[in-house]
Amino acid sequence: MNYTDINRKLWDKRTETHFNSDFYDVKSFIAGKDSLNPIEIELLGNLKEKKVLHLQCHFGMDTISLSRRGAFSTGVDFSEKAIEKAKQLNKLTGTKARFFQSDVYKLPEILDDKFDVVFTSYGVVGWLPDMKQWAEVIHHFLKPGGEFIMAEFHPVVWMFSYDFKQIEFNYMDSNPIIEELEGTYTDGGAEIKEKSMCWNHGLSTVIDALIKTGMKLKDFKEYNHSPYNCFENTVKTGDRKFKIKGLEDKIPMVYSVKAQKE
Repeated sequence: MNYTDINRKLWDKRTETHFNSDFYDVKSFIAGKDSLNPIEIELLGNLKEKKVLHLQCHFGMDTISLSRRGAFSTGVDFSEKAIEKAKQLNKLTGTKARFFQSDVYKLPEILDDKFDVVFTSYGVVGWLPDMKQWAEVIHHFLKPGGEFIMAEFHPVVWMFSYDFKQIEFNYMDSNPIIEELEGTYTDGGAEIKEKSMCWNHGLSTVIDALIKTGMKLKDFKEYNHSPYNCFENTVKTGDRKFKIKGLEDKIPMVYSVKAQKE
C-alpha cells in the first residue's frame, strides 16, 4: 500500500474543511492572531532574519506566524490543496513566506537551501514510517550550529482508543495503523470518509534518530496538557490548555525537543 497516496487523499479532503473551521479561525488569524503556542514560542526564541524551514505545515498558518515574527520562513506539505490554501493565506496576510509541495523524504530533491532552524509541530511524525530518514532530512537542511525544534503530541496519547477508555495501540514502533476515518478533528467535515495509514513512534525512536545523525539534544520536556482541543472527552484547564477528563495530570499529552547540528 502506498501510504503517501492514501494519506494525501485524506489531507486534500480535510484542507477545505479545516480552512473554514472555527477550530483554525482563519478570520482572526488574518486579522493578526498568532497561531503559535507558548511551548514552541519559548523554544524558538528570537527569529528576526533567521531562515526557518517548517515541515508538514498544512495550510501554512504557523509558517506565516514565523514570518510575522521576523523569520524568512519556508513551509512544506505533501498536500497540493494545503499548499494552494497556504499561498492564498500568504497573500491575504501580506507576508512573504515561501511554500513548496513535497513529501518530507523527497524534499532534498527539490529544495536546495540551508536553514538556521527546522521546525515541525503537533500531529506530524505519526504520518511518517521512518524516523531515521526523517532525522537525516532535518540534518541535511540545517546549517552548522542550526537548531531543530519540535512540539509534538506524546506517543502515550496515541495508545488510547479515541474515547480514552482503553489502551488500544502499541507504544513502541510496530506495524502501520490502517483505519477508515470519518469526519475530522475540527468542527464540520462530517462528510469526509477516507482511509489513513500512520505509525506510533516511541520517544526513544524519535530522539535516538536525531542523536544518531550527529545532532546534540539541547532541550527535552513533557507536558500534561494539549494546546488544542482536538481529542474526545477533554476539559479546559487554562488558556490553550486541554486535558483528558478523568486522566488530568495522569498522562503526558505533548513533548518538545530542541536539538542542534554540531
